Order: sequence, then C-alpha cells, then structure tokens
Amino acid sequence: MATCDVCGEYENLPYQCKRCGQTFCAEHRLPENHDCPGLAEWDDPGGVFDSGFDESVEGGSTGGTGGRAGGASAGVVGRFKRRVDRASGTGGIMGYFRNNATYAILLAIWVTFVAQWVALFVGGEALHDQLFVLQPDALANVWTWVTSVFSHAPGVLFHIVGNSIVILFFGPLVERAVGSKRFVAFFVLSGMIAGLGHVLFGIATGAPPVGVLGASGAGFAILGVLTVWRPNMQVLLFFVIPMKIKYLTWGIALVSAVLVVQSLQAGGGGSAGNIAHLAHLIGFAIGLAFGKRNEGLARSTGGAGGVSMGGARGPRGPGGPGGPGGRF
Repeated sequence: MATCDVCGEYENLPYQCKRCGQTFCAEHRLPENHDCPGLAEWDDPGGVFDSGFDESVEGGSTGGTGGRAGGASAGVVGRFKRRVDRASGTGGIMGYFRNNATYAILLAIWVTFVAQWVALFVGGEALHDQLFVLQPDALANVWTWVTSVFSHAPGVLFHIVGNSIVILFFGPLVERAVGSKRFVAFFVLSGMIAGLGHVLFGIATGAPPVGVLGASGAGFAILGVLTVWRPNMQVLLFFVIPMKIKYLTWGIALVSAVLVVQSLQAGGGGSAGNIAHLAHLIGFAIGLAFGKRNEGLARSTGGAGGVSMGGARGPRGPGGPGGPGGRF
C-alpha cells in the first residue's frame, strides 16, 4: 500500500512513473494526469513520430493507392513500436534489472560467495584474500575496493544471510525513490568508502592490519537513508519485536560506537569480535547524509508507514534482523 503523490489517496496496487519515479493511484498514473516533468523533456528521440512511409513495406494485396497506404500505415506502426522500445530501453535482458537493481545486487553477492569458495579450493587463503579482501597492506589491489563490498566471510553463513535480509527488505524502498542506477552507485560507493575508511583509520592509529569484506557498510547506509526519510516506520527486530526504525538504527550505532571506543583503548582499529564496527558507523553516516540531501524523494517510498511485509498488518515497514553482522 502506498499514497498517491497527487491526491494522497491510499492505493493497494500503486503505480510508479518511470519518468519521474513518483507513486500514483490509477487515476493519476498517466504522465499527463500528474504533470510529469518527463513530458517537457520528451523531444521525439530517434524520430519516433516520423510521418514518413516505411520503405521496406510494399503494396498490400488490395493493390493501388489504398494497398500502399494500408501497408505503409502498418509499417509506420511497426517502426513506432520498435523505436519506442529502443528509446525507453524496455527490450533486452537488461530490461529485467530496471527497477530491480536490489535483486541484481543480491545475485552478485551470492555469485561472489560461490566464487570465494572456488578461489579457496583452487588457491587457498592467499588467492582468496588477494581477490576479495580489502587489506591494509595491499591497497594497491584496487579491485578489492569493489569485490570486498560483495564478498563475505566464507565460514560465517550468518554474515551473508544477515546482509542479504537487510538489502532485500530495505533496499527496494530506497531504489524506488532514487532510481536503479543511482541506487547501485550509492550502494557500491557507500560500501567502498566504509571499507576504505575502516582500513585507513586502522593504518593511521597503528593498529594491527586487519582485512575487511562484506556489504554491512552499504547495508547500514541504506538503513541510514530510511532513518532520515521514515524515522517512525515500524520494523520487526528479529522478525518478532516491533519498533520504530530510528530506535533500531540509532541503537545499533550507539552500540557500535561504544565498541569502537573499546577497540581503540585496547589498541585495535575499530574492530571488535571480528566485526568492523567503524565501517558500520561510516556507512550509517553516509546514509544519513544521503537521506538528508535527497529528502524530497522520500515521498516515492510509499507513505508515512512504508510498506507492509512479513505478515504485519497496517502501515508497517519490512521485518528484518538487528542489522548486518560479520567481519564488515
């Protein structure tokens, strides 16, 4: 359920405009019914509304002028459809990932997880760490800046499962508001910055070198965005305990901050219990800043209460665990 951005009515099956990204009821779903900015930007790309005849169409079986006109009309309709498909990008395999970037990210995470096990089997920990772990003493391996965001501790199943649940339940709410491309960029960059920030802080404090990997920083960034946009959205802690998301996220951030301080007092670099808590805090801060900067997009996430999932009734948000865990 979501509210229409024009009339404010609740809609059980809301429509999202692919031009402006906002949410509408059936009455206002068409671009011309909600004064879509995309209408002003439409400049007939590729000559979609070309009135010329399709030269590949010959006269029909009726012959004469009428046959040619009928065949040409069919040709123009065919050209119109093909060009609209190309202009809107609805065709091809990439069309399946439009507005579904969250699921593409989850697929990439689990494919990477399988690749990690293959690397361990083929080349042991040395090859695995070289390919997938962001290490303080190997920052020149720039590919690990990205691969570490999608990688997870192979021996800790909860690490990848916990992060996947957070991304699955909360990612679509942010993606629907900002668009798929921007969401992917936000996810990857927030994960990279969180990981690099944690590693560089450890280097600066002279802590023992510890590699990091995992999507927890990006997951906390998503939670940070929703903390700004929907602070009173109800979630289910461990799928059981209802609470407002602001209490969940700020509570986790407070615990992480305490553990970071304890880690520093013990000579660590922000890690505790094999978990990169500093990376969590950095990701959360990125999410708060991103959410504040793009607060106007919050309307497209679907009303004050978010969406109803996990069997909950009424205006509730998705259920989920108490935050991503693992090494990072």
